Amino acid sequence: MRRVAIASCTGTTIEFYDFFIYGTAAALVFPKVFFPALGTAAGTVASFATFAVAFVARPLGAAIFGHFGDRIGRKKTLVSTLLLMGISTVLIGLLPGAGTIGVAAPLALIALRIAQGLAVGGEWAGATLLATEYAPTGKRGLYAVFPQLGPSLAFALSNGTFLAVNLFVGETSQAFLDYGWRIPFIASALLVLIGLYVRLKVEETPMFARQATRGRRAGAGPLLGVFKSQPRELLVAAGSLAMMFAFFYIGTAYLTSYGTATLGLSRTSVLSLGLIAAAVFCAAIILSAIYSDRIGRRKMVLASCLVAIPGGLVLFPLLDTGSPLAFLAGLAVALVIMGVSYGPAGALLPEMFHTEYRYTGAGMAYAIAGVIGGGTAPMLAAELTSRYGSTAVGWMLAGFGLLSFACALALPETRHRDMEEIGTGDVSRASRPVAETA
Repeated sequence: MRRVAIASCTGTTIEFYDFFIYGTAAALVFPKVFFPALGTAAGTVASFATFAVAFVARPLGAAIFGHFGDRIGRKKTLVSTLLLMGISTVLIGLLPGAGTIGVAAPLALIALRIAQGLAVGGEWAGATLLATEYAPTGKRGLYAVFPQLGPSLAFALSNGTFLAVNLFVGETSQAFLDYGWRIPFIASALLVLIGLYVRLKVEETPMFARQATRGRRAGAGPLLGVFKSQPRELLVAAGSLAMMFAFFYIGTAYLTSYGTATLGLSRTSVLSLGLIAAAVFCAAIILSAIYSDRIGRRKMVLASCLVAIPGGLVLFPLLDTGSPLAFLAGLAVALVIMGVSYGPAGALLPEMFHTEYRYTGAGMAYAIAGVIGGGTAPMLAAELTSRYGSTAVGWMLAGFGLLSFACALALPETRHRDMEEIGTGDVSRASRPVAETA
C-alpha cells in the first residue's frame, strides 16, 4: 500500500503540476506572448479561453483512456497519460511566441493544451482507482486521499517554481517574458521521468485482475455501458462536483491574474501567498477525506456546497480590500471550500461505478464536472469583472454552489459499499453493507 500511495500521489502531482503551470502562465505572461495584438483585457480573456479548451478535451480523454483502463488495465493506461502530459508540457515551453511565428503560435498552443486536457481526463480516475481498489472497505477515504493530494502539492510546486524563476530573473525583467516562464514547462521533463519510474514499479490492482479473470459481459464497451446502465449516477456526480472546480480554478488561475493586474500586488507576493494557501488546501483535503470514512462522503460534499453559497458572495469584497493578508484569506477560503468536496471525491466516484467500467464512469463524471465548473469559471470571471465588476464573479460562484448542492442531495451514500458487489443497474440498490473498520 505504501508503494501504491506513492505512485498515485506522485503521478497526480506531476500531471497537475503540468496543468497548473499553464494556468499560472496564462495569468502572467500568455496575453503578452501569444495574444499581444488584443491588448491587456481582451488578451487575458483569450488566454483563459485557451485554458478552458483543456476542460472541453477532458471528457474525451476520460472516454479514450477510460476504455483502455477498463480493458487492458489501470497501470498501463496511467503510464500513457503521464507520457502524453509530459511531452505536451515540454513542447509548450519550447513554443515560439506570436512575435516570431504569428498566428501559428496561439494555434499550436491550443493544440498542445488539448493534449494536456486529454491526459488529465484519463489520469485522475486511474490514479484514484489505483488507491481505492487496493484499499480495505472502511478506509477507502484515507487511502484515496493520496492521489487527491496531487493538486495541492502541484499548486505549491507550480507557484514555487515560478517564484524561483521570478526571483532569479527579476520582477519586472523582460527576461521573464522572453524565456523565464519557459523554465517550469521544460523542467517538467525530469518530473515525468521520476513519475514513470514509480508507476512502473506498481502491480495491477487485484480488483481489476479478478474482473479480467471473470471476463466481460458481451455487448457495449465501457463508455456505452456507463451511459446505458448508470446515467443518473454519472450526471448527479458531475453536477455535485462542478462547484469545487469553479472555486479551485478561480483560486489557482484567475486570482493570480486578479491579484497582480487588479489589486496591484507584486508577482512575488501573489506566488508566495499561494504557497501558504496550498498548505491550508492540503490540510483541508486530508481532513475531509479521513472524516468521510466516519460520517460519509455525501455529508461532506453537501456541507462544502452549502458553505460555497455565502463563501462565493464574500470572497471578492474580502479580496478588494487590497491587502496581502486579505488576498491570502480569500485564496484560502476558496481552496478550503473546494478541498472539503475534493477529499471524499477520490473514494466517492470509484465507489459509484461497477468494476467493469469504473475507470470510464469515474473519469467521465470528474471530467464533465470540470467542464461545467473549471472550464467556464476563469473565462467567465475575466469577462464578468470587465463588464460588471468583481461582485458578479461572487454571484457566479454562489450559483455554482447552489447547483452542486441541489445535485448532491441526490447522491447515494457509498462509504459502506463492497466495490466488487456493485451491480450494473441502480447502484443504490446493488450494493450490500460491509462492516466498517475503525
